[in-house]
Amino acid sequence: MAGQPGFFDLSDRLRELSAKGDDLERIALLVDFAQFRPDLERAVPRGDGSKGGRPAFDHVLMFKILLLQAMHGLSDERAEYLIKDRLSFMRFLGLGLADAVPDANTIWTYREALKRAGAMQALFARFDATLKAAGYLAMGGQIVDATIVAAPKQRNTEAEKAALRDGRLPEDWAKKPAKLRQKDRDTRWTVKFSKARPREDGAAQVDLAVPAFGYKNHVSIDRAHGLIRGWQATHAAAHDGARLEAVLDADNTASEVWADTAYRSEKNEAMLAARGLVSRIHRKKPQGRPMPERTRRANARKSAVRSRVEHVFAHQKGIMGLVVRTIGLARAEVKIGLANLAYNMKRLVWLSGKAAPA
Repeated sequence: MAGQPGFFDLSDRLRELSAKGDDLERIALLVDFAQFRPDLERAVPRGDGSKGGRPAFDHVLMFKILLLQAMHGLSDERAEYLIKDRLSFMRFLGLGLADAVPDANTIWTYREALKRAGAMQALFARFDATLKAAGYLAMGGQIVDATIVAAPKQRNTEAEKAALRDGRLPEDWAKKPAKLRQKDRDTRWTVKFSKARPREDGAAQVDLAVPAFGYKNHVSIDRAHGLIRGWQATHAAAHDGARLEAVLDADNTASEVWADTAYRSEKNEAMLAARGLVSRIHRKKPQGRPMPERTRRANARKSAVRSRVEHVFAHQKGIMGLVVRTIGLARAEVKIGLANLAYNMKRLVWLSGKAAPA
């Protein structure tokens, strides 16, 4: 029968995890999480403890738990369980086996406080400044795109959908507070287009219209490092092109901006020109006419650059399991903002392993 684990047994196991490659350990080594404390203390103020009660958990500890959730797509309940279960999680958080672990309700409450304070953009900007100070400047121009972040589907009637689109509260919901609390009035349906597989008979490939529901993550990344530099969260039906200016990074050292045809408009072209930026936005196919060969080739060259942003979304939705399980845009913004910040931390690990910053 195995005996009780000792100190050296635990140390040996952690050493084995390090040898296998623990990204959380690397993040903890590369990121000074104390830098977030001033923003967290402003966003989640606490009393002096004079009224008694159990001491609150440390701000940085709670923030690191939210980032753990973002990196692994964890619910509050699952996060509580895995912190207690996984040595790598405990080491990342600086917890010992005998230390108290925040429960699911405490995690939810802390995230709600960040939501009320609207703190995510400031926390994101704090780390972006740290990246730039470390030598990871925004360089090479910027690539802009958006992706739909899925949310649980709402079973609403056509009348309820119409009321929500008009910005009205469905009449029946106002009479049932319990039902209203479970309804997300900010999410929207939209149609996502994707390419069909080539047909065996050689016929032209057509776009497939796929309905999608949830929110959108609008981002700009720098071409040099692939780090997210600007972002905005909206409902899924929001027009991508209308968010171009909001996500542009004014600090990028190059002037070129890549994006797909959803961002091509006279207003956006004028805005980019006024800011001294060079548009590399895809040109649209002329209505009722074939795409000119010159334009097709130019779009193909732009795609070779623009496609890099797809790696960001693939990582967030795949490895990180990004979905929005909360209700309301304000909560979705916290979830999406944490995912963007967590992505940059994970990207920093990859960049630091690849080469030292320029």
